[in-house]
Amino acid sequence: MYGERLRELIDRNELLQCPGVHDPLTAAVADAVGFDAIYLTGYGTSLSKTGYPDAGLLTMPEMVENAKNVQERSSVPVIADADNGYGNATNVVRTVREYVRADVAGIHIEDQTFPKRCGHTKGRRVIPKAEAVGKIRAAADVRDERDESFVLVARTDARGAVGGDLNDAIDRANAYVDAGADMAFVEGPVDEGEIARVGREVDAPLVYNCVGELGTSPYVEPNDLERMGYDLVLYPVASTLATVAAVHERLSGLKSEGIGALADLDRAFAETPVGDLHRFSGFPEVVEWERRYMPKEEQEKYRDSLGDDVE
Repeated sequence: MYGERLRELIDRNELLQCPGVHDPLTAAVADAVGFDAIYLTGYGTSLSKTGYPDAGLLTMPEMVENAKNVQERSSVPVIADADNGYGNATNVVRTVREYVRADVAGIHIEDQTFPKRCGHTKGRRVIPKAEAVGKIRAAADVRDERDESFVLVARTDARGAVGGDLNDAIDRANAYVDAGADMAFVEGPVDEGEIARVGREVDAPLVYNCVGELGTSPYVEPNDLERMGYDLVLYPVASTLATVAAVHERLSGLKSEGIGALADLDRAFAETPVGDLHRFSGFPEVVEWERRYMPKEEQEKYRDSLGDDVE
């Protein structure tokens, strides 16, 4: 279902903008804001689950579990980071099967060595092209066997990797599409000239990773990306940066100002379209489940206890 919807969105003559989220809560907020699709960031997942960066420290089961929960909490398609497939081509077979079972709309797999690292940090290495092509072929075969609507994005990090360049990256991207990928993702073009060249020379629907000051790829206006031939843009750390900035500001205020700062935070939250935390988190749905499936006497607890009215 979600894969079919994602394919419809990609096929529109309009750039699809996907904010990065790192857990089900931030996914629910992005969904409430009204985005048509959501991106589950590996960097944000690593930070939120372990407190450590995107340096190959997270395992496949941890990423898949987060992806499953994010998609469950979202009404729109989720594209998930699948890193480098967590091993060789045989590992990729299981990786794609697990993401398909998680019911996400699609994934991207990159051609980095293991362990991998963030695509906008130094020290990356890529595996030989032939090996990477085999991994994409394995992923495409699983897609075809398990869910043909599942969207497979092939990412190459060759532009900024040791010994790599843009020529190698473009060649790899086209080879990965020939191997069965639905979309191509050239990580790390350094200016709009390189971005436009990818748009001209890669024969596939294209993904751009908009990181700006956090990496080597500049901020580019959506209309310009669309003009250059891109179909989807990721804002990978949007929720991570927003969360860190907001938490730092509010906790600093709480430390210096005390309870007044906490009250300000309550009011600021209430002024958002999200509104009430208990309702936003889904308590009314839980109450409805109880009414539908549990004995009537269970409802007595809402009359005989104190707290927010979550009905």
